[in-house]
Amino acid sequence: MITSTRRVSPDKSEVRIAFSLDDTSDVKDVEDCPQTFPDLEQRLQASLSDLLQPVPPCVSLRESVQVYKEHSRMAREFHQVKHDIAVLEDRKRKLLAELVEDEKVAVEIARLEEEFRRLTEENRTLVTVHNERAQQLESLCLTDRTRQDSS
Repeated sequence: MITSTRRVSPDKSEVRIAFSLDDTSDVKDVEDCPQTFPDLEQRLQASLSDLLQPVPPCVSLRESVQVYKEHSRMAREFHQVKHDIAVLEDRKRKLLAELVEDEKVAVEIARLEEEFRRLTEENRTLVTVHNERAQQLESLCLTDRTRQDSS
């Protein structure tokens, strides 16, 4: 069993981490117990932000100044990457919303196409019936005229 205890800063509470490479029952126990640290994610983010603040260098040591500059550059890069991730996640969210909307529109288009197909077929049937009835009427009119002329 390996155990580690660390206090991130004087005003934060201790974090204790324990694990074993041999016994898997500890893992099962951890999975079964309720979430003990619901704010752990926020605390870790705050700790990470604290860690990203470069410690002022000891100006008399060239290496300290170089480490400070490198740390400052890496912190700027980290914040830029974090910003880029946020922008991309926002864009992803918007694209997913557009995709959902497009899918709704596609379903509506398919419904309208099916309705159009059905109405077109019904129209053809009605036109055919109308033409047949018109021919029957014309035929009946001719038959009636023929009777009247013969009488």
